[in-house]
Amino acid sequence: MEMTVSRVERAWLRSIRMHVSHWAATNGLIWLHLAKTLTAAFLAMGIAMKLEIPAPRTAMATVFVLMQPLSGMVLSKSFYRVLGTAAGAIAAVALGALFPQQASLYVAGMSLWVALCTAAALRYRSFQWYAFVLAGYTAALIGIPTVLNPDGLFIAALNRAAEVLLGILCSGLVSAIVFPQWSGTRLKHMRRERFANFSSFAARSLSEEIDAAVFRTQYGEFVDSVVGFETTRAFASFEDPDIRARTKRLARLNSDFMDLCTRLHALHRFMTRIGASDRHRIVDVLRPFCEELAHAIAVHHDPALVDDVYVGEKAANAAAFRNTLSSQARAALNDTGELLNDEEQLDFDTAIELLDAFASGYVRYAQTYVSLAYQRHALEDAEVKYVVKTNRYVVLLTFVTTAVILGTIGAFWLSSDWPSGGYAIIGAAATAALSSNSPTPAKFCMQMAGGAVMATAMGYVALGFLYPNITGFPLLCFVLAPVLGFGAFLATRPKLTGCGVSFCIFFCVLAGPDNVIHYMPQQLLNNGLAITISMLACALAFAVVFPVEIPWRLAALTRDLRGQVRLTCTESLEGLNEVFQSSTHDMTAQLRALSPQHPKGYDDALLWMLAVLEIGHAAIDLRTGNREAHFVSIIRPDWQALTDKTMNGLARLFDDPSQSNLAQCIAAIDAQISVTCRMIDELYGATQKIQQVRRMRACLRFMRSTLVDTEAPFHFG
Repeated sequence: MEMTVSRVERAWLRSIRMHVSHWAATNGLIWLHLAKTLTAAFLAMGIAMKLEIPAPRTAMATVFVLMQPLSGMVLSKSFYRVLGTAAGAIAAVALGALFPQQASLYVAGMSLWVALCTAAALRYRSFQWYAFVLAGYTAALIGIPTVLNPDGLFIAALNRAAEVLLGILCSGLVSAIVFPQWSGTRLKHMRRERFANFSSFAARSLSEEIDAAVFRTQYGEFVDSVVGFETTRAFASFEDPDIRARTKRLARLNSDFMDLCTRLHALHRFMTRIGASDRHRIVDVLRPFCEELAHAIAVHHDPALVDDVYVGEKAANAAAFRNTLSSQARAALNDTGELLNDEEQLDFDTAIELLDAFASGYVRYAQTYVSLAYQRHALEDAEVKYVVKTNRYVVLLTFVTTAVILGTIGAFWLSSDWPSGGYAIIGAAATAALSSNSPTPAKFCMQMAGGAVMATAMGYVALGFLYPNITGFPLLCFVLAPVLGFGAFLATRPKLTGCGVSFCIFFCVLAGPDNVIHYMPQQLLNNGLAITISMLACALAFAVVFPVEIPWRLAALTRDLRGQVRLTCTESLEGLNEVFQSSTHDMTAQLRALSPQHPKGYDDALLWMLAVLEIGHAAIDLRTGNREAHFVSIIRPDWQALTDKTMNGLARLFDDPSQSNLAQCIAAIDAQISVTCRMIDELYGATQKIQQVRRMRACLRFMRSTLVDTEAPFHFG
């Protein structure tokens, strides 16, 4: 009986420990983040009050803008906030020097500066985004309140810099010292989990255990992981010298992963096409080899148990598979006793090359993964490019919209002598800047307006009822903790981020405690109303006057995506694969962000994305093989001209996807395939040269299969 009770108690304790561990790994991290944010904010406020800095509220607001769950994110944002603050302060002082005693010209210059910074933030996303946002917002925050009193501009710039630097210092210290959550640790988990998940996904795909819809969904998730991994790598390099020593290898790991995803998709689509045709017996011959590779790379362990030795074993398995693939596959075909016609033989050779290319990419990815175990490695000497792209018309429209909004509010302020007009410009500058990276800026502006309304109401309560009854700094922190904690909690909710960020920032700006508190509730209400009106004006402009959420944005992004094929067909091969992969995946991530608003348009854009990846990758492989096989130009002097014709046809087709261009492109590919078949006959006995020609022929055959696929976007509309 006692033994039974003991077992029940142990089971009960084990259950409690499991629930506590789960809470600590999920909701517990959110509460830790809130506690650290409030600690840093009150620390900045207390130091600012002790040092008698004019506006402790600015230091507090800086903390709420800066604090992130991971320490590396805080450090990187702090670094770029310093740069942005310095640039904004210089711009505010420079504009004051150019237009002294000329308020209208100063407001016009400030509007153009903020618009330029907002557009640049949209163009240069990732962590650079923050520097441009702050450069515009800081200039407005410094310059606008002193536009009618330019004598205080320089002192205001110095005070602003001191307040911001104090907030940065407190954020960094608390984030790095109090239960730090390191980006480097998160990065290690990400690469381990991604390797395990992708290996399992690829094994299931090779074994034909997933259908097309599931494949596309999971493929999209891997596309998202590319951008997230690159961002986390950039954050982690700020906090960990070991990450900085491996940063180029980590960039290569991400590039190899993009390449591997594309090769898997190409193999999956090609096998699906020939399996659905009358050439399905090719799939029957190759199915055992696909299953063999699936077994070689499948990960059945928990991702936490995947280490460098295990990854190295998977790489060795894939490499051993490659060594025998071609000979054994052709022997298996001969054993069937069936003769393939010319079309079937082409598809058979192409499938083998695609399977070999995927295995080769997997080996390269795993080897790069294993290289991270070493402090120094030869791969660290190779530069890997990661390129982001934004449609220039969207950038231009963002510039025009921001300039018109700020210019209109500024003109109304100066012409009407609106007492709170300066706050309206500051609110508009902050809203336009923070919403620039949102796929739905109008909705984000409305969220910020809601946060500003709540901040104004809560600020009125604090100023009229709380502050008069508070004595001492500890009681002040105790009273403000639930108020600011509520806003910080909203900021952690993906659907309420704009509301939470706006509440925290503008509560501090409107009603944050200063060394000497001025009890003027009517001024607080007027300023809060001005900020809210400016945010509603931004939402109106983004939704009606200069809309950026209508389908033309998706269509423009799709045109840019199609233009990636011209890049692969015409640009220099040096570093071309990395540039093509990264920029294409970046645009795909933008498309996925827009998908909830335009599901039909996103489906069409996704088809183009897949076609671009397939054709672009094959074009790079063909041009690379053409460069390496010098003997081809000797055997066939017209080979380069044929290649140029194919490349020009592909570029023209994706620029203008008409049926005539499609027919011409297919004809050019067919002509080049015929030449490769004759070359293979002429190279009888030269095994290595034949293999090189087969690879180029496989690229051409795969391109053709993509172009004639009835599900390809060329055959719609």
